[in-house]
Amino acid sequence: MKILLIEDEPSLLVAMRHYLEGEKYTVSTANSYHKASEKVHDYDYDCIVVDITLPDGNGLSVVKELKEAHSQAGIIIVSAKNSLDDKLTGLELGADDYLTKPFHLPELNARIRSLMRRRQHEGEMQLTFGAITIVPARKQVLVNHEPVEMTVKEYELLLFLTTNKGRLLSKSVIVEHVWGDYMDGIDSHDFLYTHMRNLRRKLLDAGSPDYITTRYGAGYIFSETNETTA
Repeated sequence: MKILLIEDEPSLLVAMRHYLEGEKYTVSTANSYHKASEKVHDYDYDCIVVDITLPDGNGLSVVKELKEAHSQAGIIIVSAKNSLDDKLTGLELGADDYLTKPFHLPELNARIRSLMRRRQHEGEMQLTFGAITIVPARKQVLVNHEPVEMTVKEYELLLFLTTNKGRLLSKSVIVEHVWGDYMDGIDSHDFLYTHMRNLRRKLLDAGSPDYITTRYGAGYIFSETNETTA
């Protein structure tokens, strides 16, 4: 997978590149609007991570150029914490996701993987994991081919878990992805425990094995080997 990182903070750009290369991605970088504009027109990328604030332009202009060129790249915009209007504009222009600075590098990786998997499944009729089948076009969940009623957040939570199966996901990463980063200032993630408990109960009641593993103090893993229940 080929990724373009557009970021003008040298230390962050280096850190992102080294981390993602360690995750076996092919990574290119640009530290200005001019360089970014050249690269997005000269090469095809699977995913582009673009900072909104650049020294010689605006990252949103890069997003606009990509969409006008009908690029198939997934786009994650990065913005300062107080740039809600810019984030909304980026999503309206066609960006797929956004991250608020500061962020943890494993979170960036989880967002990239989730985005790529969502795009991979856009043209598929269903996503299957063990006894669970997810039909994205209808936002439907089936267990052993029987439909299971879920709330919107339960569905989004299950989809995020399945598209990151086998990976340890912290509570903060799950909450920010499913509920949005306006939740990052709350003191407790107890509400996530309630949603996870309800999701697990619905799956078990429908006859699914327990795929959700709790790593106390760390987060959750969705896999076929369950170690500890919440």
